[in-house]
Amino acid sequence: MSDSLSHPVTWMPHQPADRVLMTLKTRGPQSVAVIAKAMDVTAEAVRRLHADGLVDSESHSAGRGRPTQIWFLTDAGHGRFPDTHAEMTVQMIGAVRQVFGEDGVDKLIQAREASMLEGYQRAMAGAHDLPSRLDRLVQVRSSEGYMAELRKDGADFLFIENHCPICSAAKACMGFCRSELDLFRKVLGTDVQVDREEHILSGARRCAYRVRQRGPALQSAHDSQAT
Repeated sequence: MSDSLSHPVTWMPHQPADRVLMTLKTRGPQSVAVIAKAMDVTAEAVRRLHADGLVDSESHSAGRGRPTQIWFLTDAGHGRFPDTHAEMTVQMIGAVRQVFGEDGVDKLIQAREASMLEGYQRAMAGAHDLPSRLDRLVQVRSSEGYMAELRKDGADFLFIENHCPICSAAKACMGFCRSELDLFRKVLGTDVQVDREEHILSGARRCAYRVRQRGPALQSAHDSQAT
């Protein structure tokens, strides 16, 4: 089971309903009992969110006894978390594609990646090992609205983003997702392997990346591919 290492969050909920939404957003579907214990709220807060169409539930049976109601965010619930300038961004991507074609969109994504890489590399100053670099990446991405966190999973790390503030743009152009994966690989270093295991645009509730230090065999294979 993964151990949580860091939990930077840019939105700190105070109202009971907001705390429930945050729990379901960052931890996935949960029972009322778990939500109440973790967030110090009552079942009434969950029922109000259900009445508002922000959460829904399904029955899970675990052998004998009554089935447990497991609650999850609806599309409207996910919509309570910001998608940065969604409509305008999608319109701009469409305009670039119409005027300059796919090459123009690719150049736009490349320019964004280059700008982000410069800023991320500055943020990595003084971070000399993988855990330190990942902690810095969590901080940067959380400040950008990705609700990032880091967990240890055996010998590996799981870098998790519970929210995508550019989801609409990414749906309009998958190149943004590909670019961000390349960005992580560049920032964390050639001695690190980064693989995406969960993807919001593929139906997952979050994006999750498995990060591991390359051993001699993996590093040798990586170097061979690069030459």
